Amino acid sequence: MTTIDAIRREYERYPPRGIRRMTRWFTKRLPTRLYARTLLIIIIPIVLLQSVVAFVFMERHWQTVTQRLSMAVTRDIAAVIDMIDTFPQDGNYDQIVRIARERLELNVAIDPAGDLPPPRPKPFFSILDQILSEEITRQIQRPFWIDTVGNSRIVEIRIQLDDKILRVFAKRSQAYASNTHIFLLWMVGTSLVLLAIAILFLRGQIRPILKLTQAAESFGKGQKMPEDFRPRGADEIRRAGLAFIQMRERIERQMEQRTAMLSGVSHDLRTILTRFRLQLALVGDSPEIESLNKDVDDMQSMLDSYLSFARSDAEEDVGSVSLTEIVERVATDGRLRGATGSVDIEGEDIVQIRADAFNRMLTNLVANACRHADHVDITVTHRGKWLTILVDDDGPGIPKEAREDVFRPFFRLDEARNQDESGTGLGLSIVRDIARSHGGDVTLSESPKKGLRAQVRLPV
Repeated sequence: MTTIDAIRREYERYPPRGIRRMTRWFTKRLPTRLYARTLLIIIIPIVLLQSVVAFVFMERHWQTVTQRLSMAVTRDIAAVIDMIDTFPQDGNYDQIVRIARERLELNVAIDPAGDLPPPRPKPFFSILDQILSEEITRQIQRPFWIDTVGNSRIVEIRIQLDDKILRVFAKRSQAYASNTHIFLLWMVGTSLVLLAIAILFLRGQIRPILKLTQAAESFGKGQKMPEDFRPRGADEIRRAGLAFIQMRERIERQMEQRTAMLSGVSHDLRTILTRFRLQLALVGDSPEIESLNKDVDDMQSMLDSYLSFARSDAEEDVGSVSLTEIVERVATDGRLRGATGSVDIEGEDIVQIRADAFNRMLTNLVANACRHADHVDITVTHRGKWLTILVDDDGPGIPKEAREDVFRPFFRLDEARNQDESGTGLGLSIVRDIARSHGGDVTLSESPKKGLRAQVRLPV
């Protein structure tokens, strides 16, 4: 590979910085919604097409027609000048004036010799002034003065002859294609009508996509599917909606099967644990029996934790919940565990959420903080469409590199811990699972109290 090929490949792979900057600038200013982008896809080609058609029409048709009209008017004026020069009338030009008026539709006046008026300012854009001046210069080749400025329907032309001045008044429509605006009005009006029809059809195609988005968001938050949702629109959108419905049914069926299996396992294990308790109660009291009873309690606690982690919360309906009631109850449980703290609730008190799941999530967060800290603060903020929960403690905290690992099931921060100690390593896993089932998430960071801060953000 030559050096030129290498440079070309490098250029194609990494475009110049200016092009990348311009691309980023242009991308940031594009609309992000599908409806707006689709409108641009429709409007931009229409505008470009009309611009090209209008330019070609102005440049070719309008200019050509105007040039031919001006050429004809100038030819008629040249014929009048030839009659004046060929057939002298001894100062009486009534016949020439009559012929010009009746046959050429030109009002002609012959004035005594004199000077032409000073040239008038040229308009910025006047195709008539330019073309008519060129034709008079080419065909008549005499000093002239023209007045095409203004909205008057008459064009005045003065031509200096040998011993007189010829004044000609012609209709503007004789030298100028004045019906051009009709074409532009028809073109713009037709485009607006077609654009309105396209927008109506586009809204009908975008609406099923929005419905599908709402259904997916509801499913992500664990809510029921909207009752009026069904596949609509184009074939591709219908297939996407049908695929989403089938996916949701498969997931719900798997959840039901898992729930049934776990209910059976829970029933069987609870039966065995109850039998152990009865047998230990019949044996009597002794240090060994108390130790076995403690093991049975730990097994019961672990079983409840496992089932709480594996149980699906999607079956619970969303309802109105009082934040103050739930947070105060969880804070009271934390005080019973020996921790002190404060509760601060800002914003609207009523929130639409799954009450049991939300209570379980907040209880796990506060219980985890009380287990390692003496002071725990709970801050709840409900503003707009977001619910934010902050749990700050003054405990030892969690190293930054391990803050993501603690959300994994059965992960223990202290490797020296064993199964004889309390805790199953599922508390924070349950918290993240519930937060994400609501469409939110939970993150860990350093607390202002030098401990750990758990932040939960939920869309409501």
